[in-house]
Amino acid sequence: MVSARAIAIAKPFVFAAALIPLALLVGKILSDQLGTNPIETLNRYTGDWTLRFLLLTLAVTPLRQLTGQQYLLRFRRMLGLFAFFYACLHFSTWIGIDTLFDWDEMVKDVIKRPFITVGFTCLVLLIPLAATSTQAMVRRLGGSRWRALHRLVYAIGVGGVVHFWWLVKSDIREPLIYATILAVLLGYRVWSYVRRRSAAAAPVSSSAG
Repeated sequence: MVSARAIAIAKPFVFAAALIPLALLVGKILSDQLGTNPIETLNRYTGDWTLRFLLLTLAVTPLRQLTGQQYLLRFRRMLGLFAFFYACLHFSTWIGIDTLFDWDEMVKDVIKRPFITVGFTCLVLLIPLAATSTQAMVRRLGGSRWRALHRLVYAIGVGGVVHFWWLVKSDIREPLIYATILAVLLGYRVWSYVRRRSAAAAPVSSSAG
């Protein structure tokens, strides 16, 4: 059993580790190592880390259930907020560097380019999840409503993979890896749900027999 003190000590290290991708990106920018297409590099890099933190967040519950390590839940909120943080960076590179704050162009992109439509929708859906991530909001909304709202993360995960898949168009190897990981994580949840329902129905069936 991991103590509360150990978790409190570990959290700053997890927080610092989650900032390493940002530090590496800043290093590339300062050393002019973004390649021949810096805008594409920035967009892909921040988008990749958004997806990675989303998948890490979704992996917490299966890992907790499979290992019995309940303390893992204490890191889920932080990982989810870092997914939102990198999503905001991803969005910022698009509006500030790619489109240069051309609002008309941005609106046209969201309407006419499906991968941007999906990506923008995912960002909008992440906002209420980030805003309600605190314990105070859990109490305010009530456990059942809070859980129902945060199930949006499943749709966001699917949308994030679709956004990436439609972006690359031809070379789908990397989005296929993300899609496979997501399928495993969501498939585990479906299997776990069916298993719980079957276990709950078993005593009723037995007594009826």
